[in-house]
Amino acid sequence: MKPQIVLLFMSWIIALTPPAWGAAPSKLQENLNRFIAEALENNPEILEAAAEIKAVREVPKQAGSLDDPALMFELMSVPVDTFSLSREDMTQKQVSLSQRLPFPGKLGLKTEIARKDVEVAESNLEELKLRIAREVKTSYYELCFIMEATDIVRHNQDLLKQFVVIAESKYAVGKGVQQDVLKAQVELSKNMDELIQLAQRGKTEEARLNSLMNRLPQAPISISRGIEKSEFGFTTEDLQKQAENDRPFLKGLKSLVQRAKSSKSLAKREHYPDFDIGFRYGQRESSFMAERPDFVSGFVSVNIPLWYESKQSRKLAQETFKMDMAQETYKKAKNQVFLQIKEGMDELQKGESLLKLIDKGIIPQARQSLESALSGYTVDKVDFLTLLDNQVTLFKWEIQHHRELTDYQKNLAKMEHLVGKTSY
Repeated sequence: MKPQIVLLFMSWIIALTPPAWGAAPSKLQENLNRFIAEALENNPEILEAAAEIKAVREVPKQAGSLDDPALMFELMSVPVDTFSLSREDMTQKQVSLSQRLPFPGKLGLKTEIARKDVEVAESNLEELKLRIAREVKTSYYELCFIMEATDIVRHNQDLLKQFVVIAESKYAVGKGVQQDVLKAQVELSKNMDELIQLAQRGKTEEARLNSLMNRLPQAPISISRGIEKSEFGFTTEDLQKQAENDRPFLKGLKSLVQRAKSSKSLAKREHYPDFDIGFRYGQRESSFMAERPDFVSGFVSVNIPLWYESKQSRKLAQETFKMDMAQETYKKAKNQVFLQIKEGMDELQKGESLLKLIDKGIIPQARQSLESALSGYTVDKVDFLTLLDNQVTLFKWEIQHHRELTDYQKNLAKMEHLVGKTSY
């Protein structure tokens, strides 16, 4: 059994080789930034929102413009017996021009309401960009995890294949039991299953990332491996204050509050009348007996809000309630964002603690335990199942290290979205 022991020892040396955690962070970040830029430029959802903004920006000038003037032509006082245009003194051919003028302040308020709609659309676009950037980061980090996990599983699979050979050799010469062989084969099959699962998850994540960048789902993607933990030294209060000032989602709700206030002011102005002013020119035909001069007239009319109790006052009450609703919606959203930031900070702190525990405690201890099991196995003081169990334990915690590191970076991307910042 000496050759097998030597082989096992060599495998153990390989197992002790630390994985390349954070091997190329600068290249990874450069690659990630390129994907984010491509998504922000080509994502259909973003392009749709950008087109919507262009349309909404055309509204304020329309809202602040007067109604079209009215031009009218008229025949006045034409006798029906002869239809003569020169027999009667009052027979005229008239042309009139009139214009409606809203009560002062109404057009300005309508323009302000339309401008607030533009601000809301712009905030929605910025919020969408943050969400897309977060989704790109989430998919990218998950792909990095899948690559690292796949490498670890394959490395462990190579070791397990050697374990199977050792178990079969010992069983063949009567120094082992069939259970050792079967257990090693089962663990090897589990590894094969995990590789299949990881490959499928990788394809799904690549398709999702391609979709965010408006590529074909099956398009090839080049991923730089090696996630490195980002430094993060902010307090919950700092992040909440930043979110209140910078988060596009909250900015949009603030604009809706201002819009509601302007709508309420406009409803108040509706209690005041609008004006119609006009000019009329009447041309008369001269008769053979006398010259008839033309007539010029001017007029002003106002609408009377006679039914204000059932109309204008009800409109004012409606807009007041809408303003109250907008204010409460903003408060509710701000509280929810603050809560999410607090929960996100808790997740980041938990992730940081777990990473320290795994890197400085569990993995070194698991390696020491495996080394001890190997030493005991070489002198027949430790059985094969114990050795195998120690190897599987180390393998699982190496995977867990990458899982926690990936989740930490995902939570950081979520925090960036929550506070309205693209990166820390």
